[in-house]
Amino acid sequence: MIRLIAIILIFIPGIIAAIGIKLMRDTLFDDFHPIFINSGVQFTFGLLLFIGGLAFLGGFIIHRDRKKQLEKKQNKK
Repeated sequence: MIRLIAIILIFIPGIIAAIGIKLMRDTLFDDFHPIFINSGVQFTFGLLLFIGGLAFLGGFIIHRDRKKQLEKKQNKK
């Protein structure tokens, strides 16, 4: 059950990032959605969705690696 919840938590930000990519692509190909004021707002909203989804996935991977001590130590000179 816990693994299912973890998969859903990873799946949802991936979908959000995919929607962000779709909105940015639609803006570049002049496919305007009427809920946005203009195409600049649509592109910005898509970019925010993409960055937010990607940041969540990246943060989850870093957290998991640190928890399992898989992260390499950086060499300081």
